[in-house]
Amino acid sequence: MNQAPHRRVRVSASTSNLGPGFDLAGLALDRFLEVELRPRSSPEEAALTLGAGCESWPEAANNRLWQAFERAARARELNPRAYVLRARTEIPVGRGLGSSGAASVAGVLLADSLCPAPSPREDLLLECIELEGHPDNATPALVGGFTLSFLDRGRAVVIESEIHDSLSFAVAWPEEPLETARARQALPASVDFADAVENPRRLAALLAGLRRGDAALIGAGSVDRLHERHRLPLIRGGREALASARAAGALAALISGSGSGMFAICAKDQGARIAAALVRGFESAGVRAEGGPARVVREAPRVLCDE
Repeated sequence: MNQAPHRRVRVSASTSNLGPGFDLAGLALDRFLEVELRPRSSPEEAALTLGAGCESWPEAANNRLWQAFERAARARELNPRAYVLRARTEIPVGRGLGSSGAASVAGVLLADSLCPAPSPREDLLLECIELEGHPDNATPALVGGFTLSFLDRGRAVVIESEIHDSLSFAVAWPEEPLETARARQALPASVDFADAVENPRRLAALLAGLRRGDAALIGAGSVDRLHERHRLPLIRGGREALASARAAGALAALISGSGSGMFAICAKDQGARIAAALVRGFESAGVRAEGGPARVVREAPRVLCDE
């Protein structure tokens, strides 16, 4: 039996899109997936044990964490069945907070840690993107911080951008999840030329606003013309949540990823108050919700070994 030391990794949640940064922008946030790896002690032992927060997760065969670990291990000519994983998470599933991206990153990192030499970050990211289908959540989960990422001729292009220290953030999510596939299906096959032109303008303003801590630029730059108006009707209480956060003074209030969660940008130390406003907005529509302040996770995840 393999006598490799136990390993553990902690991967952050993420929000993506940030309004006009559709399938491009991602921000690592401080809710975490924690996964432990150890050698399998007997053939009968379960490949994946689901702990706190994983109650809605599927079993190993259909679970993104195990799929990522198994695929990455086999790519390295390792036997994934020689190991078992145990997971616990603070990241809600189906709320646009990167639960799948975090699982992909955790599985790939743990498999790679079993090799004598680590793979380059670019290679690891490509593995995660292949699992996810797009890079906007996988990139901040693997790299940390605020990232812009896309694929160019089979290569992942990553731009790490700045967030001003005067800003804080809030998240909230309703009890009802929204599957990413359903949120994708709501998008049109084509968009008006005026909308296609407007989004890059808004994104330029948003990036400058986040870098400078400029409230006016953040407000103007957070307007999206590609995806939010098509997805909001799928999220019961979503409009009310966004309106409540804006009325409470949020600099911007947006769908988190593809939903059903919501994300807000606010002034320093206002995260808890704006998160409460998001929750009140959902509740005003008869939807139970929870949320809280969020901070940027600037550090990349590291696999730790327990000798």
